[in-house]
Amino acid sequence: MYIYLNGDYIKPEDARISVFDHGYLYGLGVFETFRVYKGHPFLLKDHLARLGRSLSELEIRTHLNFDKVNSIISSLLALNSLQDEDVSIRLNVSAGDGGNMLADQSYDNPTVLCFMRKLPQTGAPVKTGKILTVKRNTPEGRFRMKSHHYMNNFFGKKETGNSPLLEGIFLTEKGHVAEGIVSNLFWAKSGKVYTPSLQTGILDGITRKFILTLLEKLHIPFEEGFYTADEMLAADEVFAVNSVQEIVPFKEIETAVLRGREGPMVAMLMENYSSCRQKLLACDEL
Repeated sequence: MYIYLNGDYIKPEDARISVFDHGYLYGLGVFETFRVYKGHPFLLKDHLARLGRSLSELEIRTHLNFDKVNSIISSLLALNSLQDEDVSIRLNVSAGDGGNMLADQSYDNPTVLCFMRKLPQTGAPVKTGKILTVKRNTPEGRFRMKSHHYMNNFFGKKETGNSPLLEGIFLTEKGHVAEGIVSNLFWAKSGKVYTPSLQTGILDGITRKFILTLLEKLHIPFEEGFYTADEMLAADEVFAVNSVQEIVPFKEIETAVLRGREGPMVAMLMENYSSCRQKLLACDEL
């Protein structure tokens, strides 16, 4: 497997970064994970816009743009003979060498890493949810970044273990539903869809925004707000979303038994999401 690192296409075992990279020393770095369907990146402009916003906040300067990243992806697909496969991409930018002390500074030579993995040819999973005892931490800055500071998610994962069919669900310190360890959350009741507000401190997920736009186009009523776990568990359907797994319905969360893939809202959204996915150029303009 070949990876991209700072302009070079190399094997992972040949990769080197500075021991004084502030992404390593202090967690100053952000990343995006997204899907490529048989050579076509999905919602790449949206992912890069979010990445750029976070990099600007951290004063990390790069020359990344759509054409550059698209070129990196195309080269990696060719080098790894994955042009006709569905893959997930991780694009990672850390601050780079900033010396051996933390200071108020900007970063002009970041470490840019990109790698991919082939995705299994399986249908959308159905998961079980677990309400975590560890609470969702508050964002360190003005908004939550998809950053290297992943300790909260790590402790959440320690609670759930490594089962791919179990998703941990964070609550805030005030007891409001926040998000999954690797997902945003939605639920439906009586034909209306609910999702936690960004003001709870959750990640502004790309797939979350895509689903909200899809709901608008389908004229399905929805609400963003502050909700307790009991309100979520009283729903007819609960589902998680992220860029790699797309829409993932829950069959149960704690003692609540849910409709899983049989739920009408989940089924309708899956169908429309799939339709958009098959029209990638149109989807990017949704």
